Amino acid sequence: MNKIPLIIKREYLTRVKKKSFIIMTIVGPILMAALFIAPVWLGMMDDNEKKTISVYDESGKYKNAFEDTETLTFRFLDEPDIKKREQDFLESGNYAMLTISDTIKNEFVLYSEKAPDLSVKEQITGRMERFVEAENFKKLGINKAEIDSAKVDIYLETYTLTEEGVEKSSAELGIAIGFISAFVIYIFIFMYGVQVMKGVIEEKINRVVEVLISSVKPFQLMAGKIIGIALVALTQFVLWAVLTGVIVSFVYFAFGESMMPQGQDLSQIQNMSTQQMEELVGNNQFSDLIVGLINFNWFAIISTFLVFFAGGYLLYSSLFAAIGAAVDNETDTQQFMLPVTVPLILAIVSAQGIVKNPDGTLAFWLSIIPFTSPIIMPLRVAMGRYEVWELLLSAGLLTGAFIATVWLAAKIYKVGILMYGKKVSYKELWKWLRYK
Repeated sequence: MNKIPLIIKREYLTRVKKKSFIIMTIVGPILMAALFIAPVWLGMMDDNEKKTISVYDESGKYKNAFEDTETLTFRFLDEPDIKKREQDFLESGNYAMLTISDTIKNEFVLYSEKAPDLSVKEQITGRMERFVEAENFKKLGINKAEIDSAKVDIYLETYTLTEEGVEKSSAELGIAIGFISAFVIYIFIFMYGVQVMKGVIEEKINRVVEVLISSVKPFQLMAGKIIGIALVALTQFVLWAVLTGVIVSFVYFAFGESMMPQGQDLSQIQNMSTQQMEELVGNNQFSDLIVGLINFNWFAIISTFLVFFAGGYLLYSSLFAAIGAAVDNETDTQQFMLPVTVPLILAIVSAQGIVKNPDGTLAFWLSIIPFTSPIIMPLRVAMGRYEVWELLLSAGLLTGAFIATVWLAAKIYKVGILMYGKKVSYKELWKWLRYK
């Protein structure tokens, strides 16, 4: 009788009932929703505190460069003694003190009791740059207004042209979705692959495995554990996606209108068609994003994601299961973890370069090699930079590698699962693989 379904049920129910699973299922969506909401919320919280900047201009040329704004007030100082100025500043309670001490090199120094806000530093720097630039134009006899009138902003629209027709596209959207897919697969392979390894070690330490092995074959135990934890990962992934969507939607409908520019009705914008949205915002990047989301090939990316997520997880989980069977505790896993994790880390690091050259040699081979293809191929598919034969070849090699890896891991698992008190080396693992 095939005992694998029973092992899968045991692994699944045991893990979904754990407090850690329940807590992470609740906390995970909150953290992910915060990633979407926090940037908008922080953007709305402008620092409206009035700050006073003391200015000592030794050259006397920069007085017109500093005009008061809603958040910055400039107070010019006449005290030539730097020690006296420093003392006066500390007693004044002003936010910062700017000194322009060298009339030839235009050296600027900003003093403050604490590190100044980046926005304040940028405002002061921008004002001085514009002022000095305007003064230089005057010296050279150049009319800045004429130069400004000659400047143009060019926005490059992108379309995909295929035999089916022409569609508006967004390269940035494909890169973003590809990166998210690659990162999610990377995280889940690592997180749940290590869970497989820890589960094997835990059962080995508790000698529970001896009882299980008396009823089921080692391969059935390993396969049931891997598939059971895969279902746990899939359950948590779906719950995270649904709960994150619910939280973001709740915040959007509860506070969305307060985030809109004054005078705009959120419900009207929600009901706009694509064409109306384009008319409202113009042919800019925002309209490209909306149209790009509509035209995006979601079927290709979702199906590719599921295939390579499952293949990558099964490939690496079998290796993690073999590592767990070969050692007696987590400390001994280090020597075996490195060769397994390096391809994953290499893939996620290389992804940053591959987005710049998705058709290059590196992108091709990393999307074909089974140990890196679960990360790279979904990225290339999201960018629309792949051939169908490459996708089929990559999926086929991943499937073949998974079958071969499971076979090898099962041989290690079969011997190692009941091996205690012996430090295992690569030489010893090679012997286990040759046992019949």
